[in-house]
Amino acid sequence: MDIANVNSQKTLPVIGSKDGDKALREKTDQFESIIVKMMLDEAMKDEKNLFSTNDPGDKIFKSMYREELSNASAGGFGFSQMLFEHLTQKGVKH
Repeated sequence: MDIANVNSQKTLPVIGSKDGDKALREKTDQFESIIVKMMLDEAMKDEKNLFSTNDPGDKIFKSMYREELSNASAGGFGFSQMLFEHLTQKGVKH
């Protein structure tokens, strides 16, 4: 397999272009979502629920709920915006 051929097939988004900024914003939002999920997992790890048993299905459901909550709130905490601004200032604009 030719490395030069592989590199030419995968194009990187150019920071400063409209499509590049959109792709970068999506990635920074995804990163923020991961941070928020980790904070929610840590905050709720010792949660006790009086109305449910210690069911593995309950743990899976709660984990999925926290993941969806973090995805829905991505971009609203400010981490994404700070990272986006930092990367666009440091990035090479063409």
